[in-house]
Amino acid sequence: MQKNMYLCKKFVSMLPVEFIESMHQQMGNEAGKLIQALETEPVTSIRLNSKLDVLTFPCDTDEVPWHVDGYYLSERPQFTLDPLFHAGCYYVQEASSMFIQQVLEQYVDPASVVLDLCAAPGGKSTLISEYLGSEGLLISNEVVRQRVFILSENIQKWGNGNTVVTHNTPTEFGERCRHIFDCMLVDAPCSGEGMFRKDEQARNEWSPRAVKQCAERQRRILMDVWDALKPGGILIYSTCTFNDEENEKNVEWMAETLGADVMPIDYDPSWGITEGNYGYHFYPHKAKGEGFYVCALRKYDDELNPAKIKTPKNPPAMQHPEYMPVMRNWLQHPDSWAIRYSDRFATAYPLKYKELIDWMSTQLTCISTGFGLGEERGRGIAPQHCLSMTKDLRKEAFPNVPLTRDQALSYLRTEALLLAGVPLGLVLLTYEGVPLGFAKNVGNRLNNLYPNEWRIRHL
Repeated sequence: MQKNMYLCKKFVSMLPVEFIESMHQQMGNEAGKLIQALETEPVTSIRLNSKLDVLTFPCDTDEVPWHVDGYYLSERPQFTLDPLFHAGCYYVQEASSMFIQQVLEQYVDPASVVLDLCAAPGGKSTLISEYLGSEGLLISNEVVRQRVFILSENIQKWGNGNTVVTHNTPTEFGERCRHIFDCMLVDAPCSGEGMFRKDEQARNEWSPRAVKQCAERQRRILMDVWDALKPGGILIYSTCTFNDEENEKNVEWMAETLGADVMPIDYDPSWGITEGNYGYHFYPHKAKGEGFYVCALRKYDDELNPAKIKTPKNPPAMQHPEYMPVMRNWLQHPDSWAIRYSDRFATAYPLKYKELIDWMSTQLTCISTGFGLGEERGRGIAPQHCLSMTKDLRKEAFPNVPLTRDQALSYLRTEALLLAGVPLGLVLLTYEGVPLGFAKNVGNRLNNLYPNEWRIRHL
């Protein structure tokens, strides 16, 4: 045993020695295989959006076995140079975390209200959003303000419209949204051991003390948000770390202290998943992906006492109702959306959840709701960019102008475009048939209307 540990330390001089020792204590002889795997190249994987029918990557691909839309790429392309990436046609997501789909399919009805508590940058939120479709509602939250806007951007680009992005603390959810959610995902901030082979900073910041601090913080987060989950609801707890302090021991604490049953998750043995005392591990020497841990718990079904939901007393009056037929014409299913104004902006969000969303807007800090629909400009109404990203856009409502790859990248850099044969007025620019955004031909020039904050800054 001593000899094996010495060889592992020699082989992985860049890994923290105390981490290596802790893995040997936890995994025994198998730890050596894990340590060696952490010195190999990370795996690149993507998850397709329904906006895209086929893969377009110039490299070998293989399917992620636990998600129908997940694919491994044999090489890592320069995604910034792919206009379809900016159009939200796929998400570059770590393959192991796509296993959340299996938990949803086994325990969560698509017609559910779900909270993704620690959501940025948005990989798991876009997955949940896709699973819920038109039946459910997702509240995608990020407590760190610097990260909440990239979360909102990725949600908008994904284009489902069934998501509200918020910026609130776990305590605020626990106190203000008592028994609201059918399911909560807590992808807890962790020590990041599963990121070691692709994130040098994670290696440098790791320590036994950091592991202990992370475990304590995870318990505080879970305690603070617990009341927001309905009795009988499902909590999905996950981390990107290996140690049992942040994983099994926290799950055991939840079950005993908060009151929950640990639920089994079915999986194919060929997937290389390791079942722990509680929950499931993805080790990179056994499953094709990075380090990941996930567990599902069902909250004890005690007396239900949900929060009182009341429609705001003075909902905003509809400005310029003459614009409503115009905006409805931009949508494939206008009757599915509620539309409200704030200042000069119109927003569309699921009519099915109008009362709940209106109530939440009085309780939470909402960064984006559904998708931006229209903006009053001058004496008329113009579409917001987010409309071009939504899947419910009726493309035929605007003249479509196809772009080449070079033209598309120029547009995404917010550069001026020189295009021939473009009709006057507002046009929808597309690439490979997928909308990229709007531009306006004013006669002598084509105004680029791509959001400046989303532009490609470096190639």
